[in-house]
Amino acid sequence: MTTAETSPAADDSKARRNVAVLVAAQAILGSQMPMIFTIGGLAGQSLAPNICFATLPISLIVLGSMLSATPLSALMQRYGRRAGFWAGTLGGAIGGAIGAWGLYTQNFYLFLLGSLFTGIYMSAQGFYRFAAADTASDAFRPKAISYVMAGGLASAILGPQIVKLTAQAYVIPFLGTYAAVIAVNVLGSLLFLFIDIPRPPVPPHDAPRGRSRMELLRTPRIAVAVICGMVSYALMNLVMTSTPLAVVGCGFDTGDAADVVTAHVLAMFAPSFFTGHLIARFGVEKIMATGLVILAGAGAVGLSGVDLEQFFVALVLLGLGWNFGFIGATSMLAGAHAPHERGRMQGLNDLIVFGGVTVASLASGGLMNCSGGSAQAGWTAVNLAMAPFLALAGGALIWLVLRPKEA
Repeated sequence: MTTAETSPAADDSKARRNVAVLVAAQAILGSQMPMIFTIGGLAGQSLAPNICFATLPISLIVLGSMLSATPLSALMQRYGRRAGFWAGTLGGAIGGAIGAWGLYTQNFYLFLLGSLFTGIYMSAQGFYRFAAADTASDAFRPKAISYVMAGGLASAILGPQIVKLTAQAYVIPFLGTYAAVIAVNVLGSLLFLFIDIPRPPVPPHDAPRGRSRMELLRTPRIAVAVICGMVSYALMNLVMTSTPLAVVGCGFDTGDAADVVTAHVLAMFAPSFFTGHLIARFGVEKIMATGLVILAGAGAVGLSGVDLEQFFVALVLLGLGWNFGFIGATSMLAGAHAPHERGRMQGLNDLIVFGGVTVASLASGGLMNCSGGSAQAGWTAVNLAMAPFLALAGGALIWLVLRPKEA
């Protein structure tokens, strides 16, 4: 057997080890995101001077993620993935500590600062999917990405259960949850001792520098991947951020809200066990289109009523649609740029994606709390807001599919 025949297997052996580490990181460290998204709006509602600002802590997390995406990408390009992932856990731990202090002192602005630091972790977690592709062969790449995303299945179970155990552990509501966030980051950071992704080589002085950011964005497959990834993530965040407020506002309790978020996050990550296989079999465009249709279905169910069962169905569809749309967009993007363009393109992609998510999360609180004067009216406004963005992403995908191949 020749070396050429054995090298792909050897490459994927390393890739599978890295995927295992990243799956564990997604499961353990990733649990802090459903924890914070479950209680962030509720805590913000108790601290904010104006109820319309209830989801501002969630918005600050996403803003922190957007602002740190490019610096983290540059850090990983220069010093390797491990350095960037440790920077993420440091940001998460600091964010948890400041958030806990903000709750203890009942200081809304300090609480917002903690949320901004938490965004550093959220941004770093977004690079797990790209790291999974670094050492994978072309055939294994979509599966590696989807397996890492599947690690969120455990975080979907673990995070809300930690919320149930810690939310009322102290006299000050949710203080125990933020203390748990600190512990999750400290312990989870040890996982990255076992990751084995070579640092990108420093290109020689006369090496091609690759396309500029604008040239990359003008590439049709990259442009459509960025648009669909941004819309999938932004709409998921728009609805999920409002969900705990809507559930509690419609007469259910915090435990019900945590259960709905659990079902949602399970739906976000459980399909990842087969999303990569579906992409390999049917093509990335069809899977992305399916995700957008499912997101539209989530909005339709959300508009149909506010029974607890309807919240569950809408949020499950929301998670499933996000999975197909976002993993599909990530897979399309990963195959559309050269390795030496990785740091530039991946940081730019996450800057744009989380920029859209920031706007969505900012809009979420206003739509939910300041649209009609009732929780039901706010929930209706949130779901109606999905329509124009689904039309944008769907139109972009149709344009790409119908575009002449020779172009």
